[in-house]
Amino acid sequence: MRVLVTGVAGFIGYHLAQRLLQEGIEVVGIDNLNDYYDINLKKARLAQLHPQPGFTFQFLELSDRPKGTRPDGDGFEVTQLFQEYTFDYVVHLAAQAGVRYSLQNPWAYLDSNVTGFVNLLEGCRQSQIKHLVFASSSSVYGVNTKVPFAVSDHVDHPISLYAATKKANELIAHTYSHLYQIPTTGLRFFTVYGPWGRPDMAYFKFVKAIEEGKPIDVYNFGKMQRDFTYIDDVIEGVFRVMLKPPESNTANSNARYKLYNIGNNNPVELMTFIEVLEKALGKKAVKNLLPMQPGDVPATYADVDDLMRDVGFKPSTPLEQGINYFVQWYQEYKKL
Repeated sequence: MRVLVTGVAGFIGYHLAQRLLQEGIEVVGIDNLNDYYDINLKKARLAQLHPQPGFTFQFLELSDRPKGTRPDGDGFEVTQLFQEYTFDYVVHLAAQAGVRYSLQNPWAYLDSNVTGFVNLLEGCRQSQIKHLVFASSSSVYGVNTKVPFAVSDHVDHPISLYAATKKANELIAHTYSHLYQIPTTGLRFFTVYGPWGRPDMAYFKFVKAIEEGKPIDVYNFGKMQRDFTYIDDVIEGVFRVMLKPPESNTANSNARYKLYNIGNNNPVELMTFIEVLEKALGKKAVKNLLPMQPGDVPATYADVDDLMRDVGFKPSTPLEQGINYFVQWYQEYKKL
């Protein structure tokens, strides 16, 4: 079995590649190693993967339609990738992440999240893959007030460009599934955290600042809730879903297409979350209370009944345990 993992140097991509390799599955990983956050962290993740049998890395810019370029002048583009390799499964995790950054650089989101996704779909439709799994986001729920968020809810009111591009991914994926019979599943992730995580995420910033005795920025004056989901739970969900391609799921569409939430189904108040961090670090945080930021939502809360019914799994790692794992990793990593 061979799986293509896009965004393999990213947080979720790295952990998924590790899981697949442990299962004896061959992994071809692609990434453009952009500098949205510390590229050395991305290289450190890749350094963990490179020595393992069955892992191949290709530098590739998904948004390039003509032949892509790489630092040494040699390169791949998506068509070549699918010509050179036969994939059983494709897990698409590459994306321009971040809600607030989309206010500063909207073009990065259109290039990566829309153009890059269409290029990947074009590769998939010319191949005989068993299943395409792609990353969506809880941000698509936008200003929804009904909780917990269910995949059957209307998601027509995104409040950030990042969320809009993720909703666009879902619509485009359904279209390709309908037209070209590609079995496709989108996964709406809810605030993923854990070792090897992203430095732009609040929990990573908080730990770094608390350790250094610096204040942390607490938005909406701490009146936020997040469905924090530990990375191992996310990977278990992705792995199980990958091996279960969907059947046609609606009366008015022949698309083999499905959506799932992957969240902890247990939202936590931001102030409670900070208290858990303080306990793990043995230090108090200096809080800089600020108003809500544009593009943010006050709460996220995942309904995971469909996930439990179809693949028999529900995220369950307690926050305290997951945070302790992250803090242990962080303290070791900063010594490198």
